Amino acid sequence: MDTVGLWSLVRFLHVIGAVLWVGGQLALTLVVLPLARRMLAADARDRFAAAAGRRFGLLTGIVFLPLQLGTGWAMAWHRGVTWASLADPGYGRTLATKLGLFVLVMLAAAGHGIAYAKGRAELARALAVISLVGSLGVVLLAAALPAT
Repeated sequence: MDTVGLWSLVRFLHVIGAVLWVGGQLALTLVVLPLARRMLAADARDRFAAAAGRRFGLLTGIVFLPLQLGTGWAMAWHRGVTWASLADPGYGRTLATKLGLFVLVMLAAAGHGIAYAKGRAELARALAVISLVGSLGVVLLAAALPAT
């Protein structure tokens, strides 16, 4: 077995960031919020959901985004990706699609927070679902890319 090198570590950190983001979304959606709906009174549930959302958003801005952007840029640089190569069939187009979907996911997640803060619960819920489904799509596209 070869030793774990710098680029294995960079890729590992990128994957860990994705695990935390998508895993956090899944845990909130499938475990935490359904339990809060069943076990807490409406006022307590709303305060809890707001606090959980703020904390997840804070971790996203402080940890997840910088980690994903930094490691993603480093891996692309290491592989020699250019703006022009994003149009190439195969790796380039898959990466371009992943990046485009990632931007849409981040916009949906930000929109979710704004909609929730403005009391637009249905819109917030729809944007949360879009963000989660899009995040799974990003992971699928990432799995299609070969290791750098």
